Amino acid sequence: MLKLASVTRRFGKHAAVKSVDIVIPPGQMVGIIGRSGAGKSTLLRMINRLVDPSDGTIHFGNLEVSSLRGRELRRWQRDCAMIFQQFNLVPRLDVLTNVLLGRLNHRSTALSILNMFTRDERIMAIAALERLGIEQTCLQMAGTLSGGQQQRVAIARALMQQPKMILADEPIASLDPLNAKIVMDALRDINEREGITVITNLHTLDTARNYCERIIGMAAGEVVFDGTPDHLTGAAVRAIYGSAADGSDIDETMTSTSIDDERAARRATTQESASQKTLALARV
Repeated sequence: MLKLASVTRRFGKHAAVKSVDIVIPPGQMVGIIGRSGAGKSTLLRMINRLVDPSDGTIHFGNLEVSSLRGRELRRWQRDCAMIFQQFNLVPRLDVLTNVLLGRLNHRSTALSILNMFTRDERIMAIAALERLGIEQTCLQMAGTLSGGQQQRVAIARALMQQPKMILADEPIASLDPLNAKIVMDALRDINEREGITVITNLHTLDTARNYCERIIGMAAGEVVFDGTPDHLTGAAVRAIYGSAADGSDIDETMTSTSIDDERAARRATTQESASQKTLALARV
């Protein structure tokens, strides 16, 4: 169980997150929604300890995450995998090596420096890529992949950590609807098959409704909604996002990730062709 108690983060005089209290049981898929600057990313970064809380405590079971230092902190960041909007891959390394980097916190410093991975680790990495449908890219330079492919590589790398929790910070914000669907399907599959807790920041309300069993809404650093998709009413959406300039409700279709199957197929074909051309140029 993940428990945040009165968690606050201040940057100077500005409080990005204000006294947040959340309890998330094992195995939930949780979507965090809100406007830009609402504190969503800061909240995830505090859970992963990329950012330290200014006040409050974070516990995972009996482990006080907010007080970890050194080796124990690195172990937590192995168990709590982070997926970023900008993928954070090494463009000049091939896909397989990028995925294998997820094993670094499981290995000795000497082996990590020498970049020596075992046969079992390589088999594990290829299996992760196969699961995400991109095993054919394993020897391709990561920088030549499309955005959707790169995000799937990032998910495969996270799986290599064998985490207890996955945090995804706007994982589909820079993707087209087809690739957004592929990435969200992958995260839901991991949540359902492995029972791993998944917490993801999202901008699109329909995505949160369709994929997450629980939705947390933030506004100005505070949690203003916490409930199931069925409870995310018009009033709750107004509390999270406010109203349009004319006082009307937010039009949810403006941020929809819904796709038309025929258009999606055409787009996938075009992207695959572009990816192959890029790879051909890279080999010249």
